[in-house]
Amino acid sequence: MTRDSDRPPPPSGRFPGARIDALARRDKWYLGGLDGVVWAPPFPRWLHRPGFWDPAHLLQHEVGPGFAVALLDAEGCEIPLREGGSEAHPHGRVWRPGRMTSSWVSGALAAREERRVRAGGVLESAWSLPAALGAHGIVAFTAQPAEAVEDIAADADGVSWVRTVTDRGGRCMRVRMTLGGSVPAADWRVVHSEGGARPDWGHSPFAEERAAPPGHEGECGPGGDPTPTGWIWIAAAFPLDAVTLVSLRLRLVPLLGDRAPGRDRRPSSPTPTWRAFFDGFPSFASGDAHFDRYFDYRVYGLGLNRIEGRWGNVGRPAIAEGIGYFHVPITYSAQCHMMEMRWRAGGGEAWGSLLNFIDNQKPDGSFHGRLYPDHLERTDFYHANWGDALLAVDELHPDPAALVRCYEGLSRYARWLCDARDPERSGMFTVVNHFETGQEYMSRYMAVDDEADVSGWRPRLRLKGIDVTVYAHQLLAALAGIAGRLGRTGDVGGWRALQTRSADAITDRMWSPEARLFTDVDGRTFERTGVKAAVGFYPLLTGLVDGPRLDGLLDHLEDPSTFGTPFPLPSSSVDDPRFSAEGVWRGKRRNCPWNGRVWPMTTSHVIDGLLRCWRRGHDRAGELAASMLIRYVRMMFTRGDPGRPNCFEHYNPHTGRACHFRGIDDYQHSWVLDLMARGIAGLHLEGEGVEVRPLPHGLPHVAMGPVAVRGRTLRVALDDHRVSVTIDGERFSGPRGEPLRVRWEEVPAP
Repeated sequence: MTRDSDRPPPPSGRFPGARIDALARRDKWYLGGLDGVVWAPPFPRWLHRPGFWDPAHLLQHEVGPGFAVALLDAEGCEIPLREGGSEAHPHGRVWRPGRMTSSWVSGALAAREERRVRAGGVLESAWSLPAALGAHGIVAFTAQPAEAVEDIAADADGVSWVRTVTDRGGRCMRVRMTLGGSVPAADWRVVHSEGGARPDWGHSPFAEERAAPPGHEGECGPGGDPTPTGWIWIAAAFPLDAVTLVSLRLRLVPLLGDRAPGRDRRPSSPTPTWRAFFDGFPSFASGDAHFDRYFDYRVYGLGLNRIEGRWGNVGRPAIAEGIGYFHVPITYSAQCHMMEMRWRAGGGEAWGSLLNFIDNQKPDGSFHGRLYPDHLERTDFYHANWGDALLAVDELHPDPAALVRCYEGLSRYARWLCDARDPERSGMFTVVNHFETGQEYMSRYMAVDDEADVSGWRPRLRLKGIDVTVYAHQLLAALAGIAGRLGRTGDVGGWRALQTRSADAITDRMWSPEARLFTDVDGRTFERTGVKAAVGFYPLLTGLVDGPRLDGLLDHLEDPSTFGTPFPLPSSSVDDPRFSAEGVWRGKRRNCPWNGRVWPMTTSHVIDGLLRCWRRGHDRAGELAASMLIRYVRMMFTRGDPGRPNCFEHYNPHTGRACHFRGIDDYQHSWVLDLMARGIAGLHLEGEGVEVRPLPHGLPHVAMGPVAVRGRTLRVALDDHRVSVTIDGERFSGPRGEPLRVRWEEVPAP
């Protein structure tokens, strides 16, 4: 290792927001305010109309219609607009994280609309209008289902009403909606109407009727229609006169009643802007268009699904699993968010992704599978690798108080897990239905129950799962280590004994010599099922796999007849009798099939396991990890186009085609950014210091930084022959083929 006191080269000079602008494209529309409100309709119907008529989401609740916009002439008639390019606005619609810009054309004139979702639940349509357009006014209008609307009123902020929305589970939430603008409304109208609701001004009742405000006798007041059916149409008109810049806004505020934040919660800091959110992550550059684009695209996906800690039961900032009804904290994906968000300065969302569940922990010690803002009913349950995720966050962002709280909560969880899921004290842990692993429709469950795929969430299985047993092993190991650090020496021996029992069960009872893979165990007979599934590679995470067993696993990952498909890695082996690359199960294409599709969640586990083996000195594991990571990232681009990154739930292992039919893009169910930071840039943070050891990926030049961790600032760089890391201005370098290690004490304290 060479120590070089020279300062690192100056930044590249990229202007603020360049990372965001570099992601611009014309085929996306998802918008979010980084706080739990998103406008991301999977299959939008009304992108060709100004405004936000397609529904938005407040966490898991769909709220729609939103509102549409029309320009009116002096006679009150709509000025026809069509979306398209012009000399002044040549690109039509252009999306980038945080905003979507559309050019609207009327004859030879063009107007510009910028759509954003602002923090605080504000859907904003901002307009730049040429004075020559001839518009007399601009109007925002909406239609709301009459049976769900109450308390319509107007004040200086605009027209407001309370809307009751219902989620997929049938739970209702009341939302105050306010339609207003950047200038006071000149007029506002309300009409109760039968018929349909479309974002066409000419089809609205306002096009031919000037109705009175609510409360007027004979309209919406006591003397009106007693049956609340049909639609309540609401419009707010804004004069233009000499004004050519105006914003129309619809604000959505949930009414959570007395749902108060839990104990020990810190006051939430202001919701970051998109630029601030990006700036909290390091930049990544490798010269490879797919890797460079995907790193920042992943930052965008995390921002889209960020939740501010102000939602009742969700009292800390965290990341939702995805859009739509996935837009809540979910235990199965929280482990992924912790791995990813630890690379953002501060680590608040990384800690919050676990602490939210501990804040709402059940009396028996188990966790809710999902967290809803105003209730905790029908939340289900999912297993997760809490131990590894906690240690990963603590490595980069130590927080003694948070660590103590997590230790206490996870200790209760581990005791529940041992009592409820391993009453036999076998060291193996039981899966009771095929949903709680997050991996439904697989042969692994059918091996112990031929009705496993039709039993729903009912606890009928007795399957000792290799995946949940690995999760438990990692949790017990983490608790033992943390107990020692916290001075709770009386706990260490108990956790170590449980960890050892689980380790022995994994190595002695869950390895199948015939399958050359780890498999589940039938909880009734304690015989191995022998079913080959991708979770059989999860013991790579534990440090328990070596020698011929490791060779067997690596052979499978290279064998096209089992798991060595072009795009890694099928959730079930190719030679499984129920395997389907297209996700067909019992003759039906499923929404969430695990009988052969590539799920980024599983692939992240396996590459991470290989990366750990590589760091322990297994060269073949490192070579395979590099190959899989390269193919994995390339899979998540539509038709391989570097300009069209995506992150769907699952993919075809032979073609790499995503499940576009689901419409659920930007699904945060994996940890790709983290694997790139550690595998491609080679940056590993440890208690004693830093190690730079990239996988043998062949990329000649890689740079990543600044990384804000432990109160320090790091930058890492690779070239053909050397690696370097700069810590608070002190540069260290060494040969690329050897690990570069720097202890914290070698660098002056900041």
